[in-house]
Amino acid sequence: MTIVTDQEIDDGSITAAYRRIVSHIRQTPVVRIDGGDVRLTCGEVLLKLEQLQHSGSFKARGAFVNLLTREVPRAGVVAASGGNHGAAVAYAAMRLGVPAKIFVPTISSPTKIQRIREYGADLVVGGDRYADAFAASQAWATQTGALVVHAFDQPETLLGQGTIGLELDKQGAALDTLLVPVGGGGLIGGIAAWYAGRIRVVGVEPELAPTLTKALAAGRPVDADAGGIAADSLAPRRVGEHVFRIAARHVGSVVLVSDQQIHGAQETLWRTLRVVAEPGGAAAFAALISGRYRAAADERVGVLVSGGNTTAVDFAR
Repeated sequence: MTIVTDQEIDDGSITAAYRRIVSHIRQTPVVRIDGGDVRLTCGEVLLKLEQLQHSGSFKARGAFVNLLTREVPRAGVVAASGGNHGAAVAYAAMRLGVPAKIFVPTISSPTKIQRIREYGADLVVGGDRYADAFAASQAWATQTGALVVHAFDQPETLLGQGTIGLELDKQGAALDTLLVPVGGGGLIGGIAAWYAGRIRVVGVEPELAPTLTKALAAGRPVDADAGGIAADSLAPRRVGEHVFRIAARHVGSVVLVSDQQIHGAQETLWRTLRVVAEPGGAAAFAALISGRYRAAADERVGVLVSGGNTTAVDFAR
């Protein structure tokens, strides 16, 4: 069992983490889009479709790294989540035969709640926001000794999310820029650590939840608003300490998108590619097609579609 610090989250440790989890995760596809799909100003766009990952989001990567590299007590694991992290931890625990207790707030989507239940975890729904679920999970860990699997501010979580960058390189995605949605920052922190300045990594946040934007402006993690249509995946109160130290070194910039732009990106992904993305999963694409991120004419841009746990497409109709 190994415990790493943020200083050790680099291409070597991410590669080692990938070897540990590769048999438990999917290598998600990369899809190229062009001007025939949507109006673009850049040379080429590649979508990394992490909504096809086990449990419906990229979060399965970090969940498996935690459970496979840390000592899990008899009490099992506990996690707080807006929904996707909880589903990922529940899925990994189910696959590995580990008890799991998951706390989510009332804003978590019914789709995510149902996924957690389907994976057999003990689920508690309560409180208005992620911070409420996190406080309840901490109390449970103190009471039982269960292992806390943090949604973003845990080195092993960042290692797992960083494997997306490794996988993109393996798939031959020679990018100039990668647009990454930001909530607590575990995803962009891990990816930025992998690339370490080799390409431009750009964060995308909802206007109503500018956690990394405010942290970079303040020079430290600070509280931010936590609202909007992506609140169950991109709206913790603040980014993590590990995340911030990596982002301050390796994230090129952060752009903000509106709820309307996120919704428009969801519709565009479905209309042009039949890709179903939840609001947080479509945020990075929203930055590109809205012009909030302005790419150069010859720029090769990657866009991470991070999750698809939504009932936005109603097949009953």
